[in-house]
Amino acid sequence: MNAPHAPVGRVPAGHRPIRLWEDGFAVDPHRYYELLRAQGPIGWAELAPGIPAYIVVDRRAALDLLHDSETWSHDPRAWEATVTEDSPILGMMRWRPNTLFADGDTHVRYRRTLVDAFSRIEPHDLRERVHRAVDILVSRFGPRGSADLVAEFCRPLMGLIFNNLFGLPDSESDRLTDSMAQIVEIAESSAQAEAEYGAYVLELIATKMARRGNDLTSWLLDHPLGLTPEEVTWQVFYTLGAGHEPTANLVSNALSRILGNPAYYTTLTSGSRPVLDAVVEVLRYETPLANYGIHYARQPTSLHGVWIQTAVPVVISYGALAYFAEKESGGERHPSDASHLSWSAGPHTCPVKQHTLLIATEAIERLTQWLPDLSPVLARDRLTWRPGPFHRSLTEFPVRFTPRTPDQSGGEGAAL
Repeated sequence: MNAPHAPVGRVPAGHRPIRLWEDGFAVDPHRYYELLRAQGPIGWAELAPGIPAYIVVDRRAALDLLHDSETWSHDPRAWEATVTEDSPILGMMRWRPNTLFADGDTHVRYRRTLVDAFSRIEPHDLRERVHRAVDILVSRFGPRGSADLVAEFCRPLMGLIFNNLFGLPDSESDRLTDSMAQIVEIAESSAQAEAEYGAYVLELIATKMARRGNDLTSWLLDHPLGLTPEEVTWQVFYTLGAGHEPTANLVSNALSRILGNPAYYTTLTSGSRPVLDAVVEVLRYETPLANYGIHYARQPTSLHGVWIQTAVPVVISYGALAYFAEKESGGERHPSDASHLSWSAGPHTCPVKQHTLLIATEAIERLTQWLPDLSPVLARDRLTWRPGPFHRSLTEFPVRFTPRTPDQSGGEGAAL
């Protein structure tokens, strides 16, 4: 198997690819973004050892690509043929017949089913599901007076919420959470985790094929566009994954920013500033899905002076775009400005961003109602981040608070 040649144009010939898979990227992604930007609007990197990719670090180049479906495709199968089957990167990039990897009319058809299914979830219903999941988790660690908000709140919270939305009992939620974490991290166990996640989805589909319910899976199976059970399986496979990990990271990143700044936290808990501002700030400056939006050139082409070959991933670095936007603004922040590209752009713009925002804001509001004196154990600059080229995700976030028990009277604690 021959590795693709380095890109030409503004990327220096023979330049060593920037290794986004190494631990240093998780520690200091901005340094890596600077190295990529030094090459031009499109840098040359590795997503995993021996897996090269073009990384788009310029906003205009990103928008030009995202809005040009004639030149660019989401279908990775030509690239897949160049990668060994045991590569851990495949869990995040392997072709599957779903919305993410489809183009044209097929993409429109798949996307329509997702939009229609999620539109049946009323905001008040989603809010109640989030509150219920938060209450379950706080009842577990609340009496202790301490918790790791990543392992004990953010990630299991998304397991409970999405497991519930798609129609399985709470007892199955840990399977979803555990498998997704390993797939995204590009760990050695990614192949096993992908198999376990696949088994979870197949069991979910089989359950709903036998007996429908008031859930997203059933609505997809019964959609008027007539998806086959296999198509529904892959839609669910994608949507669960796309909803779980990025939303968990969005909540944990937002909480770490909020709690790491007492003055900021006070404005939120007093109601003088909405939690939504903090969530949007994370999307704009520390987006949880830092590098994705993967495309492939249909034919060799030039993008902003860089010659792009076929069968080589072209990755949108939302993290780099956010970093350089903040840097160029001189650090002046306008949290209500949603001009960030965390939702992507063009035909593949996130179809359920309002649901995601509601989940994140309600989760943070409910948690801080329960535990208004949450205090981080470590300063934010001492927190550690999970390795991997795609995400910006904390490994842990330990906090302390006044213990709350299920039978405690008054406030939110009485509802536990």
